[in-house]
Amino acid sequence: MKFLLFTLVTRVPDPSTGRLPGTRERLLNVVEQARLAEDLGYDGFAVGERHEDPFLSAAPPVILSHIAAVTSRITLFTAVTTLSLLDPVRAFEDYSTLDNLSGGRLELIIGKGNGAAQAELFHVTTDDQWDRNREGYDLFRALWDSDSVTWSGRFRPELTNAKALPRPWQPKIRIWHGSATSRDSVELAARQGDPLFSANVTNPIEPYAELVRHYRERWEFYGHNPADALVGAGTAGFHVARSSQQALATYRPIFEARLALARKLGLPVVFETLDDFVTRSSALVGSPEQVIDKVGRQHEQFGHEVIHLSAERDGRPEIDYLDSLALFQTEVAPELRRRIPSRPLATGADAAELDPRDTPVRAETSGVTS
Repeated sequence: MKFLLFTLVTRVPDPSTGRLPGTRERLLNVVEQARLAEDLGYDGFAVGERHEDPFLSAAPPVILSHIAAVTSRITLFTAVTTLSLLDPVRAFEDYSTLDNLSGGRLELIIGKGNGAAQAELFHVTTDDQWDRNREGYDLFRALWDSDSVTWSGRFRPELTNAKALPRPWQPKIRIWHGSATSRDSVELAARQGDPLFSANVTNPIEPYAELVRHYRERWEFYGHNPADALVGAGTAGFHVARSSQQALATYRPIFEARLALARKLGLPVVFETLDDFVTRSSALVGSPEQVIDKVGRQHEQFGHEVIHLSAERDGRPEIDYLDSLALFQTEVAPELRRRIPSRPLATGADAAELDPRDTPVRAETSGVTS
């Protein structure tokens, strides 16, 4: 199994002090989280994309390029890239540049996005976001795979023998399809033979597991080998400590702050108590043994090989936050890696291993090597 730390770069007051960090401070904190993730042995670091308060993650390729400069091994993920909002040509240019700067450590998770701000800023609505996402994917994939693209669609000017630059470092890139509640992304992923990443955050795991089962059914419908299907899943919360009592005590203020915010904003409350949240959601809060057991039970439902965990401190004392990240790597991750085999992620020189059936071929040749 592979483990990613994930952030949407939220900028909110510290739950324990009430202090609101500055924008530069918050962004640099994310860079340090990624550096720490690599030092501790996590497999990847993921940055989401949102275009509204309280998020500072409007430009994942910029943040990930900075992270690429201060790390050397960790895989860099987007979670998600909202292709429904972006010009696919410009998105290709940004991510191909990042792919080169990172030496082929990039993987994309794409999605249609959400939030009212995207309609206001980009004039993308629920009426056309799925079509835009699908069309954006098709063009982005074509631009990555070929240096001469002729294409026409609904949402941008057509292309004739177009060559987008720079050419990427990886000749092929793995594109995951983020899925929360709709079958549209599931269908696109299955048809294209791409992996699926289930959000698995807001609700109990059952509806997400149902979508994963549907993905596997559609995967076979389109003629793909069932063994080749690849699934990742998110987690709703994360804190591991030596004992369950210690983990719950540390995480309780985080849960209560989120519950209070949801009620203040008039959002639906799915889990009324911390015990219910830890029991029925995907949250991994407990002792190492409890977390290992819960991931194993979720794996029976999802068959997933990759999970993401929150990178955020969320007001926890720094010592508790660091201990949790380290304890996961020393006592949880090794056992889960032993129990649940997984395929490699993009790791620079090993990026060609994304598909072992392919012969490693560099996308372009130059006098510079990594």
